[in-house]
Amino acid sequence: MKKKKFSYNLLWLLLAFLVFYSCSVKKYIPSEESLYTGGDIELETETKIKDRKEIEAELNNLLRPEPNSKFLGVRWGLLTYYKNQKEKPGFINKFLYKQIGEEPVYLSDVDVVKTEDLIQNRLENRGFFNNIVTSSVDQKNKTATTQYQVQVSTPYKLNALSIDMDSLPIYDSIQKSIDQTLLEADTRFDLALFKEERQRIDDYLKARGYYNFNDDFLIFEADTNQYDTKKFDLYLRMKQETPPKSKIPYKINSVEVYPNYSVTADETAQDTTIINGIQYIQHGNFFKPERLDPFVLLDSGQYYNPQTSKFTSNRLSKIGVYKYTTIRYDKVKSFEEGDSIGLLDAKIFLSPKNKHSLRAEVQANSKSNNYVGPALALTYTNRNFFKGGEIFSVSPRFGYEKQIAGGNNNAGLTSLQLGLKSDLIFPRILFPYKFDLGFQYEVPKTKISAGIEYLDREEFYTTTSILASFGYTWNANRYVFHELTPFGFNYSSLSNVSEEFQDILDGNQFLARSFEQRFIAGLSYGFVYNEISDVRKKNPIYFATNFEIAGNVLDLISGKPNEEGVKEIMGLEFAQFVRGDVDFRYQLHIDDKQMLVARLFGGIGIAYGNSESMPYAKQYFSGGPFSVRAFRIRSLGPGTYEPGDEDGGNTEDDNSQSYLDQTGDIRLEANLEYRFPLVPYVKGALFADAGNVWLRKINPDIPGGEFSSGFLKELGVGVGAGVRVDIQGFVIRMDLAAPIHKPSERRYNFDLSNPILNFAFGYPF
Repeated sequence: MKKKKFSYNLLWLLLAFLVFYSCSVKKYIPSEESLYTGGDIELETETKIKDRKEIEAELNNLLRPEPNSKFLGVRWGLLTYYKNQKEKPGFINKFLYKQIGEEPVYLSDVDVVKTEDLIQNRLENRGFFNNIVTSSVDQKNKTATTQYQVQVSTPYKLNALSIDMDSLPIYDSIQKSIDQTLLEADTRFDLALFKEERQRIDDYLKARGYYNFNDDFLIFEADTNQYDTKKFDLYLRMKQETPPKSKIPYKINSVEVYPNYSVTADETAQDTTIINGIQYIQHGNFFKPERLDPFVLLDSGQYYNPQTSKFTSNRLSKIGVYKYTTIRYDKVKSFEEGDSIGLLDAKIFLSPKNKHSLRAEVQANSKSNNYVGPALALTYTNRNFFKGGEIFSVSPRFGYEKQIAGGNNNAGLTSLQLGLKSDLIFPRILFPYKFDLGFQYEVPKTKISAGIEYLDREEFYTTTSILASFGYTWNANRYVFHELTPFGFNYSSLSNVSEEFQDILDGNQFLARSFEQRFIAGLSYGFVYNEISDVRKKNPIYFATNFEIAGNVLDLISGKPNEEGVKEIMGLEFAQFVRGDVDFRYQLHIDDKQMLVARLFGGIGIAYGNSESMPYAKQYFSGGPFSVRAFRIRSLGPGTYEPGDEDGGNTEDDNSQSYLDQTGDIRLEANLEYRFPLVPYVKGALFADAGNVWLRKINPDIPGGEFSSGFLKELGVGVGAGVRVDIQGFVIRMDLAAPIHKPSERRYNFDLSNPILNFAFGYPF
């Protein structure tokens, strides 16, 4: 009770501080000034405008200057400015002004006449001529707004597009490109669209060898004299001052590749190897030319194409061996009048990364049941391992955890983790038969992984796991990523089982069966479509799906079931299941600094055949810094189950092992987060999370854990706020959240007295 009272007092104290500090800025405004709070544009149109919202947004961007920013009804930046003008502003005011201070924007700073001219000019660029633009100013209580009334005229529409032709081949190419024109009949007069059409034609010509051409050589001329209505004809021609060398296509004369290029290298001491007409020039045999050749798409005799150059550069950089990739084109000879083809020598310069690297990573982990502790990971990497772009890495890991503040007799238990993992990545497909899948953007890679993990959880159990996999990864384009693992292997050995843990297994047969499935072998596939890294996307999406199936091949080659009805391979029980999940994310950019991010996740695992339940390592869990943040890791579900329900609600002795039970076959989650800037490099967030896990079948040892039609009422729901330090993509995150609905409760209750602090690296989604 005292704890809750303290939390409420703290909340009231924060609210009182906000009220005190957020006093009105109006008393600071000089008597001869009015604070400018923004403007508004009202359009009146004679006809329906197809892209009206886009035009309105463009016109609103012309309103200058921008008013002082506002958050939660308060102009914080302006307020700190005024408070800093005091004779003795104090340390806090000085600090806040330096971080978020904004100088006041008054009505006297607004040039209404100039804004009217800008609106008129922008509308004319969009095809609306002779518009009527008027303005008014509304001053009230030391503030002022501007209103612009615009009567938009009927726009001019395109009737026909023609090209001034000549005998040169470039004109034929331009004519052929018109089949893909953006300027169709009845298109509105639009300078921005004309510019886009010129760029499209330039790209079309560049892809056909016109190396020296650019869109500035094209010009559009409009003619309205032939029509009484608002129509026009458009003529496309090439400027007279276009250089002759820009009117001819270029072919590649030769291709030279420098696999270990250095500015200080002695060119006379380099060896040359020719493969498929391409010269590989390097010191010694740094990179085997026959291994590098499939990455080069350029070839002598082909027309210059910037897309081919881009793909070649991307393929070479994706090998992972090179720091810089540069493609340079040199003209073979100076242009002479009458030349119909130009020649280019292509030179590819590849600057290698350091062959050997060692990275150390220190981690601080906080897990379920208050297990916390440090972890140390080392990674040694050898690039170009077999001189064919192979990357070999080995990573030992050590982790130590201790349970603190557990509130039970098991507080103080420790956990020791040791691991060793190695990867060998080949920048090509390893397969018994050679075949060409026609990948242009990137050459697929083959990844071979192996590792061993040791976990000693004091007075509970010890597990030793051996993992191995063989698969392929590739990017189909800048957004799409595939990962196919036709062979995945995981063997886990459970030993040193304590009497206490054995009692847990004896009392929960489903849990016991999930630990007995020591052998997992199968196939997995992952697909990712990610637009988030593309800054040009206004509202990017992220979609990922993973599919895994295990045990079917082992089921075919295994013998008859044993006395318990379970099949084995080499005396080991194997798991048989199928598992799939989907992760969808959407970012709504409110402006350049604020965004609303939504996420939906759904997954299901189905055990069948040789398995009654999913292997423990393949079950879902919910809660934690990347899930429902108002609940600790693995502390949600399954369903309405809470540790202790099976024995009348006594959780005193079960709390330390609760994470073992709180997993499921089905997982559903939804997240909504509003992100906004606070000070440079620091961002804030307000969020709401909901989710849970469920069992597919009734388990008498876990009452209420099965999935039912009322699953929406069983979601754990929480809200909170967070702070993120974001320095060039490196993010340190702290989120404070509290539950408003627990799966085991019928009603909603904002439990502010039991907040959960999440500390993590990176954004939650």
